[in-house]
Amino acid sequence: MSAPGVDLAAYCARIGHSGPLRPDLATLRALQERHPAAIAFEAIDVLLGRGVDLSPAAVDAKLIGAGRGGYCYEHNSLFKRVLEAIGFEVEGLIARVNWQAAPDAPLSPPSHMALRVTVGGVRYLVDVGFGSCVPTAPLRLAAREPQSTGHEIFRLRPAGGEMQLEASIAGRWQPVYRLLPGPLLDGDYRLHNWYTSTHPDSHFRHRLIVTRTTPEARYVLADSRLAVRGRDGTVQQETLDADALETALAERFGLPVEAAWRPAIERAAGAPPSG
Repeated sequence: MSAPGVDLAAYCARIGHSGPLRPDLATLRALQERHPAAIAFEAIDVLLGRGVDLSPAAVDAKLIGAGRGGYCYEHNSLFKRVLEAIGFEVEGLIARVNWQAAPDAPLSPPSHMALRVTVGGVRYLVDVGFGSCVPTAPLRLAAREPQSTGHEIFRLRPAGGEMQLEASIAGRWQPVYRLLPGPLLDGDYRLHNWYTSTHPDSHFRHRLIVTRTTPEARYVLADSRLAVRGRDGTVQQETLDADALETALAERFGLPVEAAWRPAIERAAGAPPSG
């Protein structure tokens, strides 16, 4: 069954895209760059115990209508429907997150949604929902050489029947996630979303994590620590109190801060900085 559609005019207004909407690489590149600049990565609803509704109506109302952000299942399910409405061939994928993990770290269960988009017979990895290291350009899945984006350089390499995505950070290749080969149906993500949004082991249940990636920099908020990573590799960090956190959520990340968020914001401000 085909996925429900999306209001393309409303989506384009949300991300500030006024260019053509054709199923070609230029359009894909433009949308993939603008999406994470306009719509923040955040899991505040998970932190507050509200859960995450993946129905298209709920995702559109939240990310487009209400000006909120979301996490991978929300971002990439929305982007998938946008691309399908334009005429792209899109498949959903699942990945094991191992972001900056040690080489001998045990593999995590699959928990991250990504997309495979075919353009002109070429398959690309497309992702607008990975937060602090989201690729801002399509990556050719068959390529093994490093691929540049507007931010980091990425590469893909085979890893035990899966495909390891790596990013060059400060001159070193760091793991990002491992893609499983087979595509998933839209309904398959419900179980992954339920686990990630409700299980006590999910770090989204315990930490305030918000990111936004613009053409100029990556903004990464982890509890009270705000890091700004420039395209030139420079990093600026500061620790925020509760009032500064609330201001950053509104001004840096463009979120409509709710009064109900304040207890979680105060807990995040009191958490010891990590990293």
